[in-house]
Parts: sequence; structure tokens; C-alpha cells
Amino acid sequence: MGQMIPPFPGLVYVDANIVIYRVECLEPYLTAAAPLWGELDQGRARLATSELTLLEVLVKPLRDGNAALANLFRDVLLNTAGFTSLPITRAVLETAARLRSQHGLRTPDALHAASALAAGCTLFLTNDPKFRKVPG
Repeated sequence: MGQMIPPFPGLVYVDANIVIYRVECLEPYLTAAAPLWGELDQGRARLATSELTLLEVLVKPLRDGNAALANLFRDVLLNTAGFTSLPITRAVLETAARLRSQHGLRTPDALHAASALAAGCTLFLTNDPKFRKVPG
């Protein structure tokens, strides 16, 4: 696994697992994505994720009673300049249903893919190979 290479064109979608790797400093993924986060910190990259990501990343810290980690996730997702949490609209739900029916994605994965498509993201970052089925 190598490092990502900037520049990152347009809006980059990050799946929940990418956010988890960043916040929890999980290797080797943290190092691999370091250029992306560096570009975001410098204002040279724009990132997006679905509001669903908030639900996904909070489950473990809440189950473990780790309020500090839950707050860190909230801060990264809701207060990082250049990082947008995309709403789950009716149009996103319709697209997610279509993607789920056509590609057999689980509901959360279909929502992530539909959110990225609706926002016109030019790059989709994940560690989940199921997304390769989705065109666009």
C-alpha cells in the first residue's frame, strides 16, 4: 500500500472507515491517506461524506463510554474547514434504493454511494471493495 498522491481534483468523498482511520490513527491507513488530510488542512482539498457517517463512527465510542472519542469524531465531521457532511435527501434515498437493487449493496453502502453521486464527487475513498460495482 502506497501513499495517495495530490492533487485531489474536485470534491473527494470519504467513507466512514476513512474517517475512523484518521481519528483513531490506525495504520497503515493513516499514513497512506496522510497527503489527503494534509491537503485538506492546507485548504487545497475539499472532502465530503454523508451525515450517515456520524451515526457509523459514534457507535463504538458510545458503546465503550468513550465520550472524548465521540466528541473528537463530532468535531472532525462537523467543524473541519473544507469537510462537508452531506444530507440524506429524498433524492439520495431514491438513488440508494436503485443502487441497492442493481448492485446488491447494503443500505449504508448504497447511501454512501448515492450521496457521493448526488454531490458530484470526483473521487470516492474507501477500504471496501463492494463500491467498485457502482458506476460513476
